Amino acid sequence: MERRTPDREALFRLRGPVPPGMAVSLALQHLVAMIVGCVTPAIIVAGAAGLEMGDRVVLIQASLVMSAVSTFFQLYPIGGRFGSGLPVILGVSFAYVPSMQAIAADGGGIASIAGAMLVGGAVAMLVGLSMKHIRRLFPPVITGTVVFTIGLSLYPTAINYMAGGTGNTAEVIAAKGLPSALIYGSWENWLVAALTLTAVMLLNNRGKGVCKLAAILLGMLIGYVIAIPFGMVDFSGVADAAWFSLPKFLHFGVKFDPASCIAIGLLFAINSIQAIGDFTATTVGGLDREPTDRELKGGVIAYGASNILTAFFGGLPTATYSQNVGIVTTNKVVNRTVFVMTGGFLLLAGVCPKFAAVLTTIPQCVLGGATVTVFSTIAMTGMKLIASQDLTARNTTIVGLSAALGVGISQASSALSQFPDAVTMIFGKSPVVIATIMAVLLNLLLPKENK
Repeated sequence: MERRTPDREALFRLRGPVPPGMAVSLALQHLVAMIVGCVTPAIIVAGAAGLEMGDRVVLIQASLVMSAVSTFFQLYPIGGRFGSGLPVILGVSFAYVPSMQAIAADGGGIASIAGAMLVGGAVAMLVGLSMKHIRRLFPPVITGTVVFTIGLSLYPTAINYMAGGTGNTAEVIAAKGLPSALIYGSWENWLVAALTLTAVMLLNNRGKGVCKLAAILLGMLIGYVIAIPFGMVDFSGVADAAWFSLPKFLHFGVKFDPASCIAIGLLFAINSIQAIGDFTATTVGGLDREPTDRELKGGVIAYGASNILTAFFGGLPTATYSQNVGIVTTNKVVNRTVFVMTGGFLLLAGVCPKFAAVLTTIPQCVLGGATVTVFSTIAMTGMKLIASQDLTARNTTIVGLSAALGVGISQASSALSQFPDAVTMIFGKSPVVIATIMAVLLNLLLPKENK
């Protein structure tokens, strides 16, 4: 059997041997573009759930490992139908953060999130199986409204993190014997957050090559170094973390809360449609063709199934990463070897609890200063989807009214106080649920405009 030698041109094909050095560098490029986005939701949810240091490490570790496993499912379809076979990267999604924060803060903890993920994964699989019938319910004006609302809903999280985290009151900080710089709203928190944000913006707008691509990661490193003299970084928990460990089966347990299952299940249906957009952008931008029905169906089914598996191993919901899709459409590199290496790097980071423990030492103000740009990008991505359609009176009504009701009700915390707790959990904690339902209903009910 003739052996093929590595070929640079193979980088632009799905299969074929490629030069190892180039493959590694391109894989690292994908890794730095998504690693911060992959671990930050886990850190935020762990804070909302009040997890101890050891459990925080486990949550981050499981999220990294299962992101790698979910990516491998997409790269290597089982039976030709379970997985897309397309060059995509999956990681923990910010889309679920508002709802997960609400579930964790209300006492449900990671167990309730895991139970909701099992239901959500099944919903995503059903979406994949009935792709042709459901897809028409989510035109760009609907998905754009949902993504825009997700971005808006994350802004308070970023601001609270920039200020140091709402749980870090003067009493709590004093009781723990921590530096006063960590008190929520302190000038030290705001200074570090502002300098982190400035570094990210300068690198993103003035940097070139890897400096621009990894602007958020490098900005966080700069903010991290600045925070050390203020006593904001505590390495005490890192020494106790092991160098190697595998995720634990049902470490956090599973609990089924109907309200949580409905809220997360709806988000899984929405993200399934968002995945279709990412699959399409990948094939159009990197392969100069539309995705086949089998690729879309297999990709969404694998997305749902991999999240069911993730729930059992204590990870958080994953989704296709649009920033990695953007890299594919820019450099046209689609060779599977590059993406397998990216998944391999993710897996290595996940099985090293020491690495996850280091991530937990990042001060909240640094996270806030870096991620506020991510959240603004999410909102503007939604705006781009909306603007891709004609901004007619009908579409303007759908977007404006859906976002107004979703964000308005979630911000007016007592608006649903006279309703049962389940209603408040489903509709009052995250603006995404109401915005999605309203957008779909308005799209179905409002009469189409004559062109």
